[in-house]
Amino acid sequence: MNEKLNKIEERIRSLDLDISAVQVRQFYDYYELLVKWNQFMNLTAITDFEDVVQKHFVDSLSITGEKNLQDVDNLIDVGTGAGFPGIPLKIMFPELKITLLDSLRKRVDFLNEVIDRLHLKQMETIHGRAEDYAKPGKKREMYDLCVSRAVANLSTLSEYCLPYVKIGGEFISYKSGEITEEMKEAKSAVFLLGGRIRGCRNFELPGTEIHRTLVCIEKVSGCPKKYPRKAGTAAKNPL
Repeated sequence: MNEKLNKIEERIRSLDLDISAVQVRQFYDYYELLVKWNQFMNLTAITDFEDVVQKHFVDSLSITGEKNLQDVDNLIDVGTGAGFPGIPLKIMFPELKITLLDSLRKRVDFLNEVIDRLHLKQMETIHGRAEDYAKPGKKREMYDLCVSRAVANLSTLSEYCLPYVKIGGEFISYKSGEITEEMKEAKSAVFLLGGRIRGCRNFELPGTEIHRTLVCIEKVSGCPKKYPRKAGTAAKNPL
């Protein structure tokens, strides 16, 4: 186990982040829970220890190269799945108030187990669709930052995510592969939703040839009330 603990510490320090022994152990316990629950439900196709550390933990924390999380009070992780990037961000920045949203009840049960076992405070889980909780009177325009590693085109993700962001806040989408054309196609949708693409950061995960991109979208004006549209529409008919 010590070798694994050392590997977690080494990989996370490669992002120029300081990590305590308590945080290292939280990441290890998270990994153990992920593998255990993955035996009876589909949380992730990635279960090898080093791959989880690199492709889930380090990848989730790569946002720190673009965004100063000390300036963020609260964030929502939309389509969080097994808790990425929200739980790694909470472990490293315990003062953050974080909401994890996912549409599958069993995944939310897993997230609640992780939160309980790791003794994570000021965390909220929501079982539901992104389109439903972004409505007025729920979680609309409540967050400084929205993050998502969900697999969807940027136009669709923007309709899911920008309504959650306060004016002056930001939505950051984790992407892989070539996204230049996708960004061009999403520009008008982002504008319509009250956003502006600030830019993107292309990089490789430290010590690998794994290419990643963070797309950064500022919330500059209010999102029209008719967005997001009813469940399923954004995916079938992107703006």
